[in-house]
Amino acid sequence: MPTPMKSFFLLTLLCCSIITNAQKTIGSIEVLDASMEDYISSNQKIEVLAEGFKWAEGPVWVSELNGVLFTDVPENKVYLWTEKEGLKLFLSPSGMTNHAPHSTEEGANGLTLDSNENLILCQHGNRAVARLKNWSLDPAEFEYLVDHYQGKWLNSPNDLDFDKAGVLYFTDPPYGLKLQDDDPLKELDFNGIYSLSPKGEILLLDRSLERPNGIALSMDEKTVYVGNSFAQNSIIAAFDLKKGALKNKRVFFDGNNLQKTRRGLFDGLKVHSSGTVFATGPGGVLVLDKNGKHLGTIMPGKSTANCGFDAEENYLYLTSTDVLARVKLK
Repeated sequence: MPTPMKSFFLLTLLCCSIITNAQKTIGSIEVLDASMEDYISSNQKIEVLAEGFKWAEGPVWVSELNGVLFTDVPENKVYLWTEKEGLKLFLSPSGMTNHAPHSTEEGANGLTLDSNENLILCQHGNRAVARLKNWSLDPAEFEYLVDHYQGKWLNSPNDLDFDKAGVLYFTDPPYGLKLQDDDPLKELDFNGIYSLSPKGEILLLDRSLERPNGIALSMDEKTVYVGNSFAQNSIIAAFDLKKGALKNKRVFFDGNNLQKTRRGLFDGLKVHSSGTVFATGPGGVLVLDKNGKHLGTIMPGKSTANCGFDAEENYLYLTSTDVLARVKLK
């Protein structure tokens, strides 16, 4: 019996307002340390794969589809890009289905896959983390994994990562609410970092960051990195992960000086198999070694929301304002 993902062949082609252009390139590569060349050559091009989105986010590689899924948050859609067929509309709606009280029409943001290759979505409009049950467009069906903490609606789950035991870690800033912290629909008086067990038990792990956004675990699962998308405290925080709790909060990278001269806030981030962190932030995608040393930046010339590797780490895919782009890795 075919898996649900195989049904993506039934989806319609994307309307012509979004265009694909594998020839166009943008931006440049900044090299600050010689070890940057271990990952990307200074003369490597940033290739535009598709453009015309309102705010592209959440790229995740899906091996079964041999392509990357990503979201257009304001448009409440998920798209699929493959080398063979280019761009297709994959899912609509993606994350606003009137499941929760809401003040915007925003859809899904961050995406990931669980151990069974199910698509897991951070849904702004639904104020939930959900699993996609039905991969067809008419209609999409979601299983809501979590939408409340201590009886109160979550703000708008933003980004997420699983550990090997199936525990989900996710962030919950207020970006999916029109007035953010001042929105009358906001029920929690903080913006938290949470874990969700395979049994559905939610734990608040930290509430100290103003805007916890991108989140990723180190390869050994001993460290959790969180981007703080707050202009007045532009940092990537690191925590020790011990017995399911976050300990020893510290600044992994301080971007406050960069913030003064470069466009963009800390947002999504991914950890390379080498342990190097690729983090979207001021200027584009910052490449940071295990100690937080800034090796260089992938600079597309516009604010960059998130990034993700393919299965073999041959490419880094990035969503940068209105484009899906990629850069070849060594």
